[in-house]
Amino acid sequence: MTETTISQDNVDPATGTSKTFFGHPRGLVILFFTEMWERFSYYGMRGLLIFYLTQHFLFSDERSTIMYGAYTALVYVMTIIGGSLADKYLGSRKAVTFGAILLVLGHFGMAFEGNGSRQIMSLNGEEYQLTLDGRGGDANQIIISDLGVSRISFSEGATNMLIAEPAVVGLPASIPTNSYTLRVETEEFYLNILYLSLGLIIAGVGFLKANISTIVGALYGYGDARRDSGFTIFYMGINLGAFLSSLTCGILGIVYGWKYGFGLAGIGMAMGLVVFLKYQDWLEGKAEPPSEEKLKEKVIGPINVEQMCYITGLGIIALSLFLMMNSHLVDQSYVGILGILVFVFLISYAFVRCQGEERDRMLAGIYFILAQIPFWALFEQAGSSLNLFTGRLVDRTMFGWSVPAPVFQSLNAMFIVMFAPLLAWLWISLDKRNLNPSTPVKFAMGVFLAGLGFLSLVAGMKASGDTGMTAVYFIFLIYWIHTMGELMVSPVGLSAVTKLAPAHAVGMTMGAWFLYSGLSNYLAGVIASTTGAETIGGQLADAATAKATYAAVYTQVGYIAMAIAIAMLVISPFIKRMMHNA
Repeated sequence: MTETTISQDNVDPATGTSKTFFGHPRGLVILFFTEMWERFSYYGMRGLLIFYLTQHFLFSDERSTIMYGAYTALVYVMTIIGGSLADKYLGSRKAVTFGAILLVLGHFGMAFEGNGSRQIMSLNGEEYQLTLDGRGGDANQIIISDLGVSRISFSEGATNMLIAEPAVVGLPASIPTNSYTLRVETEEFYLNILYLSLGLIIAGVGFLKANISTIVGALYGYGDARRDSGFTIFYMGINLGAFLSSLTCGILGIVYGWKYGFGLAGIGMAMGLVVFLKYQDWLEGKAEPPSEEKLKEKVIGPINVEQMCYITGLGIIALSLFLMMNSHLVDQSYVGILGILVFVFLISYAFVRCQGEERDRMLAGIYFILAQIPFWALFEQAGSSLNLFTGRLVDRTMFGWSVPAPVFQSLNAMFIVMFAPLLAWLWISLDKRNLNPSTPVKFAMGVFLAGLGFLSLVAGMKASGDTGMTAVYFIFLIYWIHTMGELMVSPVGLSAVTKLAPAHAVGMTMGAWFLYSGLSNYLAGVIASTTGAETIGGQLADAATAKATYAAVYTQVGYIAMAIAIAMLVISPFIKRMMHNA
């Protein structure tokens, strides 16, 4: 094992102990800002991604949402590989450094937008280009001919294309949509840069996310009362980064250009990498490899263990790139089979390796791992279908400004900062009165709120009529309801799994938690794909039909989630007994 040494720069000369920052190890400061900037880059890019796919590259809604779901799923799944390599060989510090470098490259790669795709309309032997003047929900559809440029729109039901200035482009004022054909031309070079950039980000998050949390835990000794407080501070960094990025990257990307939003995300990640490298000695040697000698051992020819870990990272990039290029190959049945196989393994482990109360607790932990699926499948609509809905069918005018849709992604982080302390106080207060809901009940409440959020949005949609724009405060409402649900599922579930898993299976069980989180994100993409609407030139052709589709899908998933929540509530006493007061 690597001997832990503490630099004299980290020692308080007055006490002879490690220096602290407001009572916490100084290393927490570095991890706070590193993770803050990593989340800044991730959420800043994520808020723009669905619009980038549908408007810049002119992917269909279905293809875009499936690709988005596959991307967010892989981000979670790859943490298992990155975490395992760090635990066995690399150590968390080297894994985080490698992941941060990949993330910087990936985010800056997203800034090379190029010309994207063009939609060509063929009419009477002539060709015209259909594109957007601007980005996001406020972009105007235009047609370009050899003569000039004109705005276009579509009649109700998208039966006719309406030309605002027909004389300028040499076309009639109304053109039946069945009289022309459309095709999309794409610059493959820039499309491949997109795929590579997403692959780099997936691998980067895989190496960084799980391991930086591991370092936070390593800063505190066993039984250290500061641990929960330290993780709370760390969690605030995550949400601060998410909040700031949704505002800054979202506005820059939509108002000024994709490259500026993605570029700012890359700058944020670069700042996180600089902070981590400059002050990593503040970690006091608590994130080093288990064995430096093991890292130097040769594996194949001159390649040693450490180099093989990095080569594995390159393999993750290649695999992720392939899956991004061929997201349609990630069939739902394959994902389902993977989920079943892992479930069978977990159940088998519980009955073969565990006995008595330990087995009961393990089975309860498996329940929570599975019970998170319906919540995240709905909650993660935020970056895909809900993001598109907000941009297309919501009146986003506030204080005389049409707010870009990605900005609303900041609401989740803002509500967490506002309400997490309140809920923490509430649980403690209720516990003193023996009224604190059990963990299974809280989980059921979280899933119920996920469904309720969508039903509340549907109510707002119906209030605005078949073609009217939904009032913006319903977007505030759904994000608030979903955030309250998240606070009942995410921290509660993570805490439960770590307490319920046997000591010899904590790592494996947490890996399963992240795996099913990833599968939930893919399911979210599948659900989002059912809301797909017809687009021309990257914009809606028939708003009324699109709105009706959103309402139908959101109503269905809302009621299903609430039904699942009621079933979870019914079995909650049984699950509570299996936990044995854990």
